[in-house]
Amino acid sequence: MDRKRASFALAVLFAINTMNFFDRQVLGVVGEQIRKEWTLSDTALGALGTAFTLVYAIVGLPLGRLADTLRRRTILAVGVFVWSALTAASGVCRSFTQLFVVRLGVGLGEASCAPAASSLIGDLFPAAKRSNALSVFMLGLPIGIALSFLVGGPIAKAYGWHLTFFIAAVPGAVCAIAALFMVEPRRGAAEAHAVGTRRREGSALRLVFSIPSMWPIVVSGALHNFNMYAIGAFLAPLLMRYHKMDIAHAGYYAMAVYGLSGVPGLVLGGLAADALGKRSRRGRMTLSACTFLAAAPLTYAALESPAMSPAGFAVPMSLGVAAMYVYYSATYSTIQDLVEPSLRGTAMAAYFCAMYLLGGSLGPIVMGRLSDHFAQAAAGAAGITEITAKSLEPFKGVGLHGAMYVIPALNVVLAACMFVASRTVPRDMARLEAWMRATAGGGDPPPSDDVRDPALGVRTAGTTGAA
Repeated sequence: MDRKRASFALAVLFAINTMNFFDRQVLGVVGEQIRKEWTLSDTALGALGTAFTLVYAIVGLPLGRLADTLRRRTILAVGVFVWSALTAASGVCRSFTQLFVVRLGVGLGEASCAPAASSLIGDLFPAAKRSNALSVFMLGLPIGIALSFLVGGPIAKAYGWHLTFFIAAVPGAVCAIAALFMVEPRRGAAEAHAVGTRRREGSALRLVFSIPSMWPIVVSGALHNFNMYAIGAFLAPLLMRYHKMDIAHAGYYAMAVYGLSGVPGLVLGGLAADALGKRSRRGRMTLSACTFLAAAPLTYAALESPAMSPAGFAVPMSLGVAAMYVYYSATYSTIQDLVEPSLRGTAMAAYFCAMYLLGGSLGPIVMGRLSDHFAQAAAGAAGITEITAKSLEPFKGVGLHGAMYVIPALNVVLAACMFVASRTVPRDMARLEAWMRATAGGGDPPPSDDVRDPALGVRTAGTTGAA
């Protein structure tokens, strides 16, 4: 693959991913204004985030399959245009129901991004460079989030939340056009071994989930997305309520904590993942496990900082979130190494379905429900007998603060998931490589043919593929 064409495609994919996360995070930036204007509970505020992620998760599966069969750049161009138009439509909503429905549509458009983009990167860059390339693509996540807080907070303070959605939608049109000029590589073009065609012995999803390593990786995706979307939905409200900041200053702090901290996490994580991946097949998963172990005490220490001390909260939280971002560089590239090229779109869609259906959709609403619960408990402890929206308002900060302790606890569980995956990934990677070598001559070998895997010193049935 020509380096300039691959670099251009990666730059476009980075820009698309930046707008992907800019548009989805802008709701978290202005959520506190919306809650007060429409007198919403934290559960209802979280449900707006859940609306997006539910559609994103469900629609992602068929779109992932399309990414394995149709032109991926076309899928991306259409998806970017749709979600940008509906982001603009969010700005004209005048009720909770209207905004809920529109956010469903935004999720429909954005579901096209990750499967198609990840599949493209897998065919543009060889395995030894994939973690770094995927880390560049995933830089769109923290930069998009940072820009949403940087731009959205001051605009919302000066002009209200409606205009924020209009501005968030504008760059999407440029990205949609640019997507049409990307190269569309042949599937499997970047593999070290020639790639044959798998015998379709079952559904694409069944083949993907017959890979043992996919199970702990999928569980980790759900847990990690729970944390990240809970933080995204309620970080700015926590800074405003518990640390008494206005919306603009809360946006600046959230930009650093949740956005900019991801840049070193992804860049250094990508470099470290590629370096460790060359030394050991389990290196990427081990790296991710260690960074989650580091993130757990850091996020706990941030929550232990007293009220009205935003700096005391922001410093350890930024370090903890940076460590959590390493997960993306290490895990996305590992999935590419576990799954044959013709199934990568499906594999990423299945992974993202679990991430968003079981993680991203639950994170905001469960965190909101926990926040309401702790706020009511604090009000009851203070002697408040009549629970209303007005009587709960002074306790919303302490309620949300108490709910956020879920984050360090789940980081410990995530470390365990990554250690489990590190035990199975080496064998699964070797079996895929053996299958690709065996089938490169044209179709699957007969069932009696075995392939000796030099990496493991074992024999692997050629017809099992990546399973």
